[in-house]
Amino acid sequence: MSMPIQISEEVMEGLEAVRLSGATNMLDRPRVIELLDEMGFDVASAWVASNKKEYSHGIFQGFQVVEDAKSSQGCET
Repeated sequence: MSMPIQISEEVMEGLEAVRLSGATNMLDRPRVIELLDEMGFDVASAWVASNKKEYSHGIFQGFQVVEDAKSSQGCET
């Protein structure tokens, strides 16, 4: 069984805002990044832009909020 991708609460808030907006399919990563920027979710936008593989895995495996996002899988700083 696949494990959820671990992300910070800030990233989750941004992804959830885009998802709830219904403005794009979450598989359209470039558009998700644009919307995150437009909505002011800079941290989430940077994470999605720099973690292509982890983002796409998270779409199918799910995301899990972790306290220390810097030590979570797939987070590049």
